[in-house]
Formats: sequence, structure tokens, C-alpha cells
Amino acid sequence: MTIEETEHEEKSVSPEHECPVTTSFMDHRVQSEPWEFISELHEKCPVHKVPETGVWLMVNYEASKEALLTPEIFSSTVRAAAGHQAEKLRLHQEILSKEGWGHVLTLQRTDPPVHTHYRKLINRVFTPRRVAAMAPNIDAVANSLIDAFEESGECEFVSEFAMPLPGIIITEQLGLDRSQIYTFKKWADAMLAPSMRLLTEEEVREVAEIELEAQRHFAQEFEKRRENPSDDLISALVHSHEEGEEPLTTAELQNLMHQLITGGFETTTSALAHGIWLLIEYPETQKLLRSNPELIESFIEEALRFWSPVQGLARMTTEDTEVCGTEIPSGSMVSVRYGAANRDPEQFEDPEKFDITRNDNGGHLAFGFGAHFCPGASLARQELKSAFTALLERSEWFDFAKPLQDPAHEPSFFLLPLEEMHIKIK
Repeated sequence: MTIEETEHEEKSVSPEHECPVTTSFMDHRVQSEPWEFISELHEKCPVHKVPETGVWLMVNYEASKEALLTPEIFSSTVRAAAGHQAEKLRLHQEILSKEGWGHVLTLQRTDPPVHTHYRKLINRVFTPRRVAAMAPNIDAVANSLIDAFEESGECEFVSEFAMPLPGIIITEQLGLDRSQIYTFKKWADAMLAPSMRLLTEEEVREVAEIELEAQRHFAQEFEKRRENPSDDLISALVHSHEEGEEPLTTAELQNLMHQLITGGFETTTSALAHGIWLLIEYPETQKLLRSNPELIESFIEEALRFWSPVQGLARMTTEDTEVCGTEIPSGSMVSVRYGAANRDPEQFEDPEKFDITRNDNGGHLAFGFGAHFCPGASLARQELKSAFTALLERSEWFDFAKPLQDPAHEPSFFLLPLEEMHIKIK
């Protein structure tokens, strides 16, 4: 659900690793529809260095799990960026540090035991018991969003349902004003931008200014909670220290908010939108699910495997290491590709087949694995269950109201953000 941040030393791209793949990962169409590219990597080189950036892609399922379980070799403290982006990332950090709070390493950007401290704070909020208690409210939010477009029978699904649902829920949990979710979404998009795609200097300055706007707002919220704590996540973080301990600094709080806001919006939004896409693309599956609503949880897990919202996150090697017969040097940036691992034919039978009755989808890596397993997984699953239950119960059929854009997704190195998706609901 969160973003592996980078700090910023230029790395050279060495030519020693050759892989017989002609398709470029930097191609927008490949990022939007990566499946042929991924299939070729599984067959020819499960560890592939992207020539343009020097970042290593890891697509093998077992190797990915092993990497996620060995932070002493594959560290979450990612400190180097691809060469031609490093200068822009330094500029971004300089602007934040000068006018607000520069990024510090917390939660998903740290390794145990440092990570453990931050994870305990977050785990207090996203417990299965608390999420279960939230279910009626999530159901109510889903139904209220459907109310707005039920009569017309059409909607732009991303902006009218898939984004507002998780946006409202995470906003309420943080203790923020739900009427401002579109502002929060603007902030989340700006926070994600430096890690999503290559930016011009002008774009770097623009997204930094938007993030500064968010930081100033959050700083005011921290001060309010210090004086008048309430039952929300910001209060829990502000007052998380025990007697004799130092409270979290404002920079730490800002970084945690960065991760919670970005993770709370985009990933579940993507899962919701791609779930509807799959039901439209596979009408027999839509019929099956409508006739057998008890399959909804299996449908959700298969959709997460098939269109993993987070396609990959970064790690940094701390020593020379061999993966699938390929030597990766110390200090290399490695992108562990969750989406590709979830289509590994060595792990999943006929992985290119979308099948909600399959028995092997429970091991998917859509939420990561190990110490960094997504802390919001239980909340995301409840949001997906509430949403699809309401959508199916209050409709007879889904279809596209107009074709998807081509490519359908915005450019991104690690997410699958849909531009828009217009659907008809009968």
C-alpha cells in the first residue's frame, strides 16, 4: 500500500548483464499491459536489468518471497535512484526540506528492528477486530455512492466509486474531513508522482509544492491532536510514545501520513476498478459470481492475483548476491515484481487464466510478504467485499459505457492507475 522512497546518488548502468528480451519496460504500453513482457521474462530471464535505468526486475515467485524475507540482503532502506532521475529527486527533497519537512525513513522504508517500532503503531489501528467493527460503515458508504448514479445507470467508475470509497474510509480513520477527499487525492497523486514516472524539473517543482500544501495541513492537524486527542489514527500516532520515550518527530509523522494517504487511496481504488473490468471482460465469470455470491471472497483474491494493484516495490542490495543464476551487485536497486510473481507458471497453474474457482490463489503476493506485509490488507479486503457485494446486489449486469483509453493506465513503474472507466449498470 506504500511507496519505497529513494534518495539519490547517481548510479551507472553496467553492460555486463544481457537478457534476450527486446521489449522495453520503459514503454508506457508495456507498463499498462505488462503480461507478454512478464511471460517472456519468466521464460528467459527471471532477473532482468532495465537498460535505461539499471534497476533489476525480479519476477520469479520463490525468489521474490525469499528477497522479501531477507532484509539483511534486500533492504527496504532504498538510498539510490536511477541515474537520470537522481538529480530530479534531489531537487524534490531539497524543496521539501527547505520549505517543509524532507522525507525521513519510516515504516515501509525501514528494515527490522526499526521497522518493528513503526509497524506496532499502525497495527493498533488495522486489527481484524477493528476492521470488522468498521464493516457496517463501509457497507453504508458503498451504498450511498451507488445511490448517486443508480438512476442514471452509468458512471465514471474510478472517480464516482472506486476512489471515493477507500478515500472516505481512510480519511475518517485519520480523523480528517471527508468532504475534502478530492483534495486529499490531489495530494496523494503529487506524493506518488516522483516514484511513478520520469518528471521534468517543472513537474518536480509542481508536485513538491502540492506536497508542501499537504504537509502544512497535516502539521496543523498534529498540533490539534497534541492539545485535544481523539479516537483517530493521527491522535494515536501523535501520542504513540510511552512514558520516558520521545514522541515521533513532525518529520516522522509527515512521512507516515505520506504512506497512509498514498496507500489508502490508490491501491484499493485500483483493485475495485480492475475487479469490475474483469467482470466485464469475462461475462461468464460475472454470471457465475451473480449466481454464486458465496464465491465473492475467492473472486477478490483471484482479482488481486490477476491485476495486482502494486506491481512491484523497490529494495536495495547490501551485498553481492545471486538470484536465479544471475549475479546482482551490492548497492543495486531491485524491483520485486509482485504482479509478475503472481503470474509465475511455476507457482500458479495456467496463470494467465482468470478463474475464481481456482484453489491456488491464496498464496498471491498482492499485499507483499514477510515483515512488510501490507498492514491495511484486512481493511482493503473488507472494502472490496463491501463494495462488490453492494454493486452485485443492486444491479443485474455491468458493461462498458465506452471503450477504455489506450493505454488504459497512466504511466507508472510500480502501480496500475486507471485513467478512467465509464460503465453501464443495468
